[in-house]
Amino acid sequence: MAGEPHERRRGPGARAALLALGVLVPIAVAFGIYAFGKEHTPDYNSGIYGQHGTDAVDLKARLGSALLCLVLIQYGLALWMFGRIPGVRAAPHPVRTGHRVLGYFLFLFSLPIAFHCLVTYGIETSSPRVAIHSFTGCAFYGAFVAKVIVVRSKRLPGFLLPVMGSLLLVGVALLWYTAPLWVLNGYSVPGFSSSSYGVG
Repeated sequence: MAGEPHERRRGPGARAALLALGVLVPIAVAFGIYAFGKEHTPDYNSGIYGQHGTDAVDLKARLGSALLCLVLIQYGLALWMFGRIPGVRAAPHPVRTGHRVLGYFLFLFSLPIAFHCLVTYGIETSSPRVAIHSFTGCAFYGAFVAKVIVVRSKRLPGFLLPVMGSLLLVGVALLWYTAPLWVLNGYSVPGFSSSSYGVG
């Protein structure tokens, strides 16, 4: 139709390109982290916020637990925004702003934890627990990039946003279960015994 914006006229092609971008870029990010972790020589003396050794592991376990709590709050805000909480009215505008700000904060909050894991241990596969933790960490940041792409796009299917948000929540929960909870529970959780030491 005459006068219709150019980007709308080529909508199907643009959507396909954006979808490809939304798949390839997150995979590249996840693979890049994995490749670095596999090639990097672990530095077991690396610290986090001035703590080293077991003190760093304990601190990181508490930071990881705090991260999970904040992610649960973030997820609750998302449910409120999309009217998925029974008996609760639609969220006011400040909730949307808070959700966005908290999302950025969570990303920044996670970086020192992830950096310490990657530099100190790299990518490990010495036991099922550490392998799951390592692979989930790589996938988490790939999924985060995918969610950013979905949020910024108006051409991708709407169902992708809650799907990506749910995947991020599951990712953080799995990371927490395989390291912070494992540490705080005396190096043992159901499914992973204290013999599966490694990533803390």
